Amino acid sequence: MLSESIGPPQIAAIALLLQRGAEELHSARNMRRLIAAGGHEEGRDYYPVVAVAHLAWIAAVFFLIPPTAAIIWPVLILFLLLQPVRYWVIGTLGRYWTHRIITLRQAPVVRRGPYRFLRHPNYAVTFAETFLLPLAFGAVALAIIMTAIWVAVISYKIVLEERALSGRREPDAPGSA
Repeated sequence: MLSESIGPPQIAAIALLLQRGAEELHSARNMRRLIAAGGHEEGRDYYPVVAVAHLAWIAAVFFLIPPTAAIIWPVLILFLLLQPVRYWVIGTLGRYWTHRIITLRQAPVVRRGPYRFLRHPNYAVTFAETFLLPLAFGAVALAIIMTAIWVAVISYKIVLEERALSGRREPDAPGSA
């Protein structure tokens, strides 16, 4: 029966896949605009590693957590509360936000919004999400393993981003893009 194979973890994974799919469309549109404006992609060969790791996490939630897993509501609520923070990051970067590392030499380095508090707030959010979603269904080992993998993958992506940002202008002025 479908009800025996689909439960809250599977619904969460499908919702997450749809959310990230919509984000990918937005990212691709921004990427095309940045490339057309003279942007350059850094770490192109590494991007598949990032994408596979992210999709593996979603697949693990779908396939490895039983449909009957109990929901730990406070943890799930924490996960859901991260979503506005995620979109605060995306909104702050605006037309510069992409999944890939696209640098536009004349663009300022953003230091407003959540970037006032953290150098890479998007990754802080995704580390927390990666840990909290499996944990919300009691999958402690999966939460630890997938977060460790994600930290390793993103740590190298941060090195690539820092290299791409190293030649950019000083922080943006208040209220600028």
